Amino acid sequence: MYGHAAGKSVPPGLYTPEERARRDATIWTTIQGVLAPVQFVVFLISLALVIRYLWTDAGYVAATWSIVIKTLVLYTIMVTGAIWEKIVFGQYLFAPAFFWEDVFSFAVIALHTAYLWALFAGAMDPVSLMWLALAAYAAYVINAVQFVLKLRAARLQAATSSVPPSEVTA
Repeated sequence: MYGHAAGKSVPPGLYTPEERARRDATIWTTIQGVLAPVQFVVFLISLALVIRYLWTDAGYVAATWSIVIKTLVLYTIMVTGAIWEKIVFGQYLFAPAFFWEDVFSFAVIALHTAYLWALFAGAMDPVSLMWLALAAYAAYVINAVQFVLKLRAARLQAATSSVPPSEVTA
């Protein structure tokens, strides 16, 4: 069963043996493995602060700083992820194995960047900014689920190709 992304044929498994070897050999895999849960923790803290502000009208500054920090972590994971993708797949973005995850990542980045622009331009009131942040966070959750499903696919591929699942990372 082959899929298509940007006109390229996607192999039945997530990684070829050569890609798996490059993935396992690069420090960028570890960096991604650390940044992803860090970003998720930052997201959870920020989400709580944003909801608290919307619920109580208190803590606007803390919520705002948390969104800015979440956005900076997002930018960091996107840049390091592009480097990882270049090393593993030979292109910075839109490798067939991660094409749709990358496409949706740009929507996530656009929403987070729109928040920063609106904040610094004074283009929206605080409540509207928080709702924009929640929209960005909803997109982030969808994108995170895409990557978790991809990680699961990699583990299943490893299990069926005689590579111990403990050696598999996305």
